[in-house]
Amino acid sequence: MAGSWNKKERENKKRQERKQKEERREERKENAKKGKSLEDMMAYIDENGNISSTPPDPRKRIEVNVEDIEIGVPKQKPLNPEDLIRKGVVTFFNHEKGFGFIRDLQTQESIFVHINSSADELQQNSRVVFEVEPGPKGLNAVNVRLDK
Repeated sequence: MAGSWNKKERENKKRQERKQKEERREERKENAKKGKSLEDMMAYIDENGNISSTPPDPRKRIEVNVEDIEIGVPKQKPLNPEDLIRKGVVTFFNHEKGFGFIRDLQTQESIFVHINSSADELQQNSRVVFEVEPGPKGLNAVNVRLDK
């Protein structure tokens, strides 16, 4: 007898769950908007790149020439030889390790210099004339000479 009571209880519980599931389904059907129009589903992007539900103002439209669009990185223009020759001051130089840094007087950037790139012996606070070339970690000073 105990087994039949459990069986009836399980059947009642399943019936109740089915009834609740059917009620939820009916509620979803009642609350659902049927047949949304295409205009209701449209989304627009404004001039700032934000998604909005209103169409953009046609007066703010900008025409873009397809040839002006650059995909990727533009090619590097060849450097002018006069731009490569600079003046600066040696801010740090380690004679034991053979390297140092030059502060460019025009741009105030710090540029690496190696002892093999110098014709003269470099000292801290020496005024120098040098050329720059791109290195693996930035600009390197080459053809370094003391400024007279």
